[in-house]
Formats: sequence, structure tokens, C-alpha cells
Amino acid sequence: MQGPDRFAPRSPADVLRLVHENPLAWVVSRSGEGFIATPLPLRPVAGAQGNIERILGHFARSNAHVEALRHEPRAILLFLGPHGYISPSWMHDRTWGPTWNYAVAQFIVDIEFHEDPAMLEDVLRDLVGAMEEGQEKAWKIEELGPRYEQLSKHIVPFVAHIRAQRARFKLGQDERDAIFQDITATLRAHGEDDLLRWTEEQNSWRTAR
Repeated sequence: MQGPDRFAPRSPADVLRLVHENPLAWVVSRSGEGFIATPLPLRPVAGAQGNIERILGHFARSNAHVEALRHEPRAILLFLGPHGYISPSWMHDRTWGPTWNYAVAQFIVDIEFHEDPAMLEDVLRDLVGAMEEGQEKAWKIEELGPRYEQLSKHIVPFVAHIRAQRARFKLGQDERDAIFQDITATLRAHGEDDLLRWTEEQNSWRTAR
């Protein structure tokens, strides 16, 4: 695939899946003393067309980032999806140079905190449900018992209202077929299933030619 958009995701569904599968993101903003950053698990809320309309999360109230965002709510959310070093040693053509393949998404947002206990519970239930999915003995919030009320006082939920979105899926779309085949063969041999899956999906146009 050639052209300036060869590393663009195929559809909003690709970005939504990246965020679902890689929920831990950096929340980065400016404060009076410079930049401040916090890693948080975040959950996207998608619209009818599959595009991410807003993102939900929660902070510990003791985190100084909370007051910084109350003062200046603009932030950037950084999601890192599957990625890895691609070595020339994998190639039949040894003149090829090394690179790093990756899928990433970033969102420029305004953070809005809420003090509604019902919203906090919804945010926590959604996050816990997603993280516990597939566990043999999936845990539920109810198991906290009376500790829930005590612990919930120490966290605050937020909505990240999206102002702009950028995504870049650099997964071999610009490589010759022979190089691409060497990349996927070695990823498969190394058991790099996640990166291999994303690479093959973003290059499905190769088999459709």
C-alpha cells in the first residue's frame, strides 16, 4: 500500500480494538512546573459508527495530577499497542535495514471530573468486568463488601472528552512482498502472535490484489 496514509488504521474499529486490548495509557498534561504524567487503565465509549466518542477512567484522589487537571483540563492520552523490533537478520535480503513496527493511538482530550457515586460505580464495574473477563473465577466488586464504600472515597472518576485523535499503525505496509513474508514468517516462528495478527490484518490488501 502506497501513499501518505499507508500507516492509517483501516477503520475506526481498528482504533477501538487497540484501546480495548491495550487499556493502560499515559495521561500527560502540563502543570505550573512543567509536564506531569500518570499511567491509568482507561475504557473507550464508542458511537454508532464505531468511533471513540469519549474515554472513561479514574484517579486516586491523592495523585497531584488531579488538582493539575482541575486547573488545566487539557491532556493527551497515549496508547501503545503491539510493537517490536524487526531485525535484518530475519531477511533473505541482508541489505535491508532494521526498523520498529508498532500500532499507537493518541487522543487530545479535556478531562472532566465527576463526584457522582453512581458514575464512579459504573466506571469501576465496567473496568473490572472488562479486566476480569475470561478469568476462571472472575472477581466482582460485591466481594469487597463494606470495604467498597471506604475505598471508593479515595478515587474520583472522569470523562475524557475527545478534541482530536491521531493513530498510526506502522506494520509493514511499505515493505516489499518478499520482506513482508520474511517478517511474518519470523514473527510466527518466535511466537509473537499479537504483533503477527495485527501485521497480517493491516496488510490484508496484499492477498486481495
